[in-house]
Amino acid sequence: MAGFFWMLGLALLAQGFLCILGDVEVGCKKWVPDTEDKGSVKCIECHPGNRLVKPSGTNPQQLCTPCEDGTYTYQSLGYRCSSCIQCVGALVHFKDCTPKSNTQCRCKEGLRCGDAGCTFCVDECGKGEEPTKKRDCRPCPKGTFNDQIHQDCKSFSTRCPDPTHIIVFQGNASSDIICELPQPPTTLPVTNPKTKPEKPDGNKEQLWPMESFAVIGALMMCLIIFIVLVSALIHCKGKKEKAQRRTPSKTPIVISSPSDEPRTLIAIECSFHEAQQEQGNSTESLISKDSEEEIV
Repeated sequence: MAGFFWMLGLALLAQGFLCILGDVEVGCKKWVPDTEDKGSVKCIECHPGNRLVKPSGTNPQQLCTPCEDGTYTYQSLGYRCSSCIQCVGALVHFKDCTPKSNTQCRCKEGLRCGDAGCTFCVDECGKGEEPTKKRDCRPCPKGTFNDQIHQDCKSFSTRCPDPTHIIVFQGNASSDIICELPQPPTTLPVTNPKTKPEKPDGNKEQLWPMESFAVIGALMMCLIIFIVLVSALIHCKGKKEKAQRRTPSKTPIVISSPSDEPRTLIAIECSFHEAQQEQGNSTESLISKDSEEEIV
């Protein structure tokens, strides 16, 4: 009975110890008898989260020990544990470090883990881009494409996977070529061989140009007639103006009827005497001219 309680106590103690270590079993997981030292065993694999203390011994539980706080190991027979990383800068803390695993970090939005352990971050490249060694992105070179997130660019396909399809899109930086089934040819209307095909009416096609020429010709004739009429009017008007300039203006002598006023009578008498004198002078000149001719 005492032995039962002793075994129960050891089990509870081991369970408590495992809870403290985060469900990490202590000691060697697999071992084999040591051929060089009888009564001893040789450890060939430690429990996860344990480092190897010594390769062989009489007690397998003492051959391996869990990693200290702040350290971890992935190796099954490593003598040392590695330090847990700290999530700083662009890294965001995701899970705590345990003896069996390192601290898990994630990158901020717009960035991506640069390695499997997410120890650093890089720019996340979208479609049509690819990551570079400088941890940034560049557009896909000519003749390549990338239709995935943060993947390398690939060359365009040269043919359709299905031989019955044809290429309808040559591709771009974010898409490969696109293939589709060829469209069926359009069916022509069935005609009766006995009926004669209708001839195209050439007169209807030529009707519009002929009407246009007729309208343009009529407008041209009207314009020519208008120009001729205007020129004739201008010419006649010029001749009339020249004729008026050449004809001297004769001011008619208006003889007013005599009145009984003395001034009017005196003016008429003076005019009559002057007329007689002019007539006499002309008569005398004619007589003198005739006498000269007789003397000669």
